[in-house]
Parts: sequence; structure tokens; C-alpha cells
Amino acid sequence: MATILLIVTATLTALIAGLFYAYSCSVVLGLGKLSDMEYLKSMQSINREILNPLFFMSFMGTVFLLPVSTFIYRSQNPVFLLLLLATFAYLIGVFGVTVAGNVPLNDQLDKFDIANSTSQAIKEMRDKFENRWNFLNNIRTVSSVITIVLTVCACVWSKVD
Repeated sequence: MATILLIVTATLTALIAGLFYAYSCSVVLGLGKLSDMEYLKSMQSINREILNPLFFMSFMGTVFLLPVSTFIYRSQNPVFLLLLLATFAYLIGVFGVTVAGNVPLNDQLDKFDIANSTSQAIKEMRDKFENRWNFLNNIRTVSSVITIVLTVCACVWSKVD
């Protein structure tokens, strides 16, 4: 049962790492080519649509399953250490950055009334949002990749013992 839990944990972690990686190397690059109004409308739409059960299952599932897996493997070094590091990388670099950084930016953008704003106000909103959001997303990307590498190593190491 512990092995199945670890595989599910690794799978959810990989899904999140893939999501943030795809954003970093394609989505934000494509959105960056849009006009200010198109960019803000697109980000508003994406930020609303990502709030769905599939995303929450993988994003919050990882928040829950990494610590549980770490606890289950607490007596198996170095699997425990790998999972502990993965848990910290995810909780701080992915979950923490999302909650403290990206979500407030998304909320601010969601409240912004594009249709009734001047082109100057739209440009200012994009300037306040885009670079900061992309920077935070890159932190999430690196952190989630570190998390999945550590989790895969734990999976492999757990089979060596």
C-alpha cells in the first residue's frame, strides 16, 4: 500500500510540475506576444478556468500526499529524507508561492474591469502583473521540478531497500 501511495504522490507531483513547466516554456511566451488588452483578458480567463476539480486534485493532493508519504517512510532512510526535502520544496516553493504570490495577483487581475478601463490603465495593470506573475511562476516551476526529481528518487530508492 505504501508503494501505491508513493506512486500516486509522484504522479500528482509530476502533473503539477508539467503544468508549471508548460506555462514557463510556452504559455507565458505566447501570451507575452498579445496586446495589453488581449493579454489581460486571456490571463483572466485562464485564471478562472484553472479553478477546476482536476487542478485542485493534483495541486492539493500533492499538498496532502507528500507529507503523508514522508510520514509513512519515516523509518526508511534515505527515502524519508528525499520525501522530506520534496515536501519542503513543494510546500514552500509551489504551494507557498502560489498562495502568497500568484493568487493575490490573480485576484487583483480578476477584479480589474478591462472593458471600462483606459488603454493607459490597462497597460499599467499589465506592467504590475505580468513580470511579477511570470517570476513567481518560474519559482514554482523550479520548485516543482525539484519536488518531482526528489520524489522519483524516493520511489527508486524505496525499491532498492
